[in-house]
Parts: sequence; structure tokens; C-alpha cells
Amino acid sequence: MEENKDTTIKVGIIGATGYAGAELVRILQRHPAAEVVWYGSRSYIEKEYASVYRNFFQVVENICKGDDLNELADRADVIFTATPQGFLSSVISEDILQKVKIVDLSADFRLKDVAVYEKWYGIEHKAPQFIEEAVYGLCEINREDIKGARLIANPGCYTTCSILTAYPLVKEGLIDADSLIIDAKSGTSGAGRGEKLSNLFCEVNENIKAYGVAGHRHTPEIEEQLGYAAERELVLNFTPHLVPMNRGILVTAYASLKGKDADPERVRAAYEKYYGKESFIRILPAGECPETKWVEGSNFVDIGFVIDERTNRIIMMGAIDNLVKGAAGQAVQNMNLLFGLPESTGLMMMPMFP
Repeated sequence: MEENKDTTIKVGIIGATGYAGAELVRILQRHPAAEVVWYGSRSYIEKEYASVYRNFFQVVENICKGDDLNELADRADVIFTATPQGFLSSVISEDILQKVKIVDLSADFRLKDVAVYEKWYGIEHKAPQFIEEAVYGLCEINREDIKGARLIANPGCYTTCSILTAYPLVKEGLIDADSLIIDAKSGTSGAGRGEKLSNLFCEVNENIKAYGVAGHRHTPEIEEQLGYAAERELVLNFTPHLVPMNRGILVTAYASLKGKDADPERVRAAYEKYYGKESFIRILPAGECPETKWVEGSNFVDIGFVIDERTNRIIMMGAIDNLVKGAAGQAVQNMNLLFGLPESTGLMMMPMFP
């Protein structure tokens, strides 16, 4: 689509009162070419949006509406669905996609094999006919395909950080992808806003725990996307951990280097080849490790690496804000590409500290 210079992009958000939905609202408030026309929330219909999130008091004066995609498709140019798995696939139709573009923040259209989706998510996929055309919305890798799409599958937060951290080295064949082990740690907002015993303060505070060990549902997504880079099927270990902070993901990935020449310059050259001109990926100086506090509230990805010559292995590290680059910021990045805008429009927020 050609750049839209004169017309405001009308945006609808379904799931606007979840954490990712609220982050979409925050980002879009400062977007120069977008206007949110629909704040969809099944739990807060007819309530003021600012009564749910008081940080929007006297900023957003809209009332929450429902989740009727058919009605919204007649009012919006793009719809963000920040909803649980299974929602979009149960309501999407050809008629809707002919009227409006959709950026889905759930996993409904991320995996190309419907059987894999149903196995890992434990639900029936209601719209497999749209899986093939859906574009995986990792902008740094699929930019050109995104521009002409109707349906974008916004990547998961863990997957975004994991894939971007390892992608150049897998693509260039510098590591043995079969040896890849990914250890990831996330703040509690990644689990959503729903009331859960495991998310209570006393359960999370002063604690760190692994979960979904050898079975987390982001695993096949990481395997599929890095498999495209390797040009073959991959099987890897992915272990997530919950840490007592609000935001952030830190990925530490380990792999064996190919050959015996542990050359840091070759590794850095690979990262520069794929990310050197990217607006949101920052390749850190040698020996510097990413920290979540330096990306909080931003759309940046910080990546660093260390080579262990003793074991001929590399330790790759990446940090993101799970609600921004891991969800809402990436979704807006996709929207910008869909509507011919500069990719960084409305997204150059400096990280917050402290």
C-alpha cells in the first residue's frame, strides 16, 4: 500500500483492557497518523476506558465496547486483536478481511501446521483456511511480505527475543543449530492481567521459577522460524522462567560453534549483516551484556554475545520489553509497514529508567 499522508488510520482494538491492549493504547496516543476508534473489552462494556486504567484519566475519554469484529470492520482500517488463543480464528471471515487489515497478537495464525497448533495449544483451530496467507510479523525478517498482507500473526514475546537473538548465526551457519539451548526469563506482565494464584504478589515476590519445562507452547514457534533460517527442521530446548518484575525478557541462548575457529569478528559481522541498519536492534559492544532495565518501555532489542573458547560454545543474549517489542510495539511496527509509513513512526520511545 502506498504511503497514506493525508488520511488518519482508524484503529480498532479488541482486548483493549489487557496489558498488551493497554500498551497499544499508550503507544497509539502519540502516533501521528493513527486514531483509536474502538476500545473493545468483553469485561468492561459501557464503562469508561480511563476507569480501568487511571493513567489515561483525562487523556482517553472513550467508552469500552464489545468484540463484534463484523461491526468494527466497517469502522476501522486496521484491527488489533489482543485476545486469548482461539478468539480470532473463531470469528474471522473472508468478508472481514476484504474490509480491514488485522494484526493478531494471539498465536492463532503463527504456526503453519494446524496439527502443531492444536497439539500445543489444546484447542481446535476454527479457521485453518487463513493460516497459509497469514504473515509472521517479525518485521526485521519478514518486512517485505508484511507490506502486502491482510492478516499479520504478531509474534510472541519469548519468541521475538529468542529468534532475533539467534537468527543471524543460524542463518549464516556459524553455530550448530541442533545444539541450541534457550533459557529465558520474563516479568509477570507476560502472564496477562487475569486473576491467577501463581501471579499473586506473595507467590511471585522473592522468587524465581522455571515453568513449562520441555513443553512451553512458544517452543514450536521458535523452532519453526529458526528452521526457516536453517532451511531444515529444528528441535531445540526452550525453558522460560518467571521473575519478580513487571516488564522485560532476558534470553540467554547457548550453542556450539561450527569449526574450531572461535572468531568474535565473524560473529559480529553476522549480526551487523542482518541488523546493522535496523532501527530497533542495538548490537552491544564486545563484552557488554544486555539488561532488561535498558530497554524497559521501548521497542528496542539489545543483543550481545560472549564466546567461550574453552568449550567452543557461544553465549547469545537478548533483552526486550515483553509488552512493547514483545507485543504492542511490534504490532504498531507491523501497522506502519501495512500502511506505508516509516517503520519507526510513533515508536521511538526512549527506555524508561529508573
